[in-house]
Amino acid sequence: MMDIVISGVTKKYGDNVVFHNFSVRIEKNRTTFITGPSGCGKTTLISMLMGITAPDSGTITGVPALKSAVFQEDRLCENFNAVSNVRLVCDKRIKNSTIIEHLERVGLKDILSKPVSEFSGGMKRRVAIVRAVLAKSEILFLDEPFKGLDNENKKLVMDYIEENTKGKTVIIVTHDTDMIHGNVLSLAPCT
Repeated sequence: MMDIVISGVTKKYGDNVVFHNFSVRIEKNRTTFITGPSGCGKTTLISMLMGITAPDSGTITGVPALKSAVFQEDRLCENFNAVSNVRLVCDKRIKNSTIIEHLERVGLKDILSKPVSEFSGGMKRRVAIVRAVLAKSEILFLDEPFKGLDNENKKLVMDYIEENTKGKTVIIVTHDTDMIHGNVLSLAPCT
């Protein structure tokens, strides 16, 4: 796997220019935090990296084919329990006991048999994060993964992500500057 190279990318929505001739290199096998004010293009950037949105011009190379993600919305199956939600994306060789262990490591013990519709927003967020971490992927995209989490759970989740993504490329969009350490890509306000 090689570094991700964004070269001369321009992206507009109508008259709103989000990126103009934007270029950057994102190192492989490292965690990169994308920061910046609201509306500066953080989510648009990872949408382009995931192949959901195409740039109007320029190129993006080096993005691995196997991707997993946590979007700003949790995108869980509300009537399924936490284990079933994670199971949906896991390799069949991953045992339910492993899924339960991961969910417990992010503080979700004693509620695993309940449907996630009964979970708080922060609990749902942690299920979505475990699901993305355990999915078979070479790169992990996390868009505001700490949304809805108190400080204690933010630290628990960040430690969990660090422990379980070693050797993988991870891109985290966040406003939580206290969670940032390592590579930072700071986007300027849109002009």
